Amino acid sequence: MGATHLPSTEFDGTELDDQLEAQAEAALGVPPAEMVQLLGPDGTMGTDSVFSEYAARLDAEKLRGFYADMAAIRRFDQEATALQRQGQLALWVPLTGQEAAQIGSGRASQPQDYIFPTYREHGVALTRNVDLAELLKQFRGVSNGGWNPKDTNFHLYTLVLAAQTPHAVGYAMGIQRDQRLAEARRLDGAQGVDGPAEPKAAVMVYFGDGASSEGDVHESMVFASSYNAPVVFFCQNNHWAISVPTAVQTRIPLANRAKGYGFPGIRVDGNDVIAVHAVTEWALEHARQGNGPVLIEAFTYRVGAHTTADDPTKYRESSEEALWREKDPLDRLEKYLRAEGMADDAFFAGLAAEGDELAAYIRKSTYASDAPDIRTAFANTYVEAHPLVAEELAWFEEYSAGFAGEDEGEGAGRR
Repeated sequence: MGATHLPSTEFDGTELDDQLEAQAEAALGVPPAEMVQLLGPDGTMGTDSVFSEYAARLDAEKLRGFYADMAAIRRFDQEATALQRQGQLALWVPLTGQEAAQIGSGRASQPQDYIFPTYREHGVALTRNVDLAELLKQFRGVSNGGWNPKDTNFHLYTLVLAAQTPHAVGYAMGIQRDQRLAEARRLDGAQGVDGPAEPKAAVMVYFGDGASSEGDVHESMVFASSYNAPVVFFCQNNHWAISVPTAVQTRIPLANRAKGYGFPGIRVDGNDVIAVHAVTEWALEHARQGNGPVLIEAFTYRVGAHTTADDPTKYRESSEEALWREKDPLDRLEKYLRAEGMADDAFFAGLAAEGDELAAYIRKSTYASDAPDIRTAFANTYVEAHPLVAEELAWFEEYSAGFAGEDEGEGAGRR
């Protein structure tokens, strides 16, 4: 009796039951069962029967680009944290320690793919050409978003845990149907349909180990599997859902959950940017080719706080943090680049200077980022003018007029 069988019943062993199970197990047999790692903490390259082929596609320029991205987003993260401490941001969500998971996966996506982030995917935003200064507008409280998702196929941040996963599956199902319709029209020779077909697209949605316990994730995976949606679920297992350890979230690797839904699950060393890129490239190809969803669990670590409102020293040992710092994603890639003669001191010094320039740009842009006139909130409530909104705006303007001149000391008695 295989691991996927239930205890024997009068229905066990029927032809249909065996056939369906055989099909499901065949579909799940491609990825390896153990964690995928190519670049170890000491900077030496290993091999993998499936994913070494993908890693071989990366030349020195791309690997240097991976390092440059990780260095830039770490410098950005440091500057954003400083801005919050100085009162320029209401809150900040650090990503230090998770750079490889984000840069590796983001760089594996293609322009036509659509990305749904949570609120910590600053590195993925970088790979999708989002202006990092715009990324801070929501945390400064001057925008509900900060950028136009249509420009980059990178959705706005979602602050409600796991709420983006149903959206991602729905979007993927829409892509699936649009592609089928376009192909049918092409085969029918519909008027105006000529030239090469549009490249196939997939959706990738990010969430954390804590969000994996939300019902939204379960429901999303049920729908994705049932409709064979072209979506990659990317779980960054950073070991801590604020103060709750992963061991409380699950008794088995999170990637194993995928088998229960009937699609592949892969666990990858989330601090190995090369392995993350290889696994994500495979998963997105799998989804684009119509083979259905994939779950990736990137095994990584949040070195800093959950947010700047959090104090991780209250719930975890400093020795744990020190252990993970030895697995630093930037350090291991630097060792490899130096050992292989792909980068030298001048390269790393140049990146440090570029990081300082980025930090200066972020500071300048943040200081200049003022809150919009609140009247725009009334104007944007509905597409067309609404009498109730107009009435509320009139009340607000009358109310605001009562505070006129208080900056000069007038009307203090009305406070």
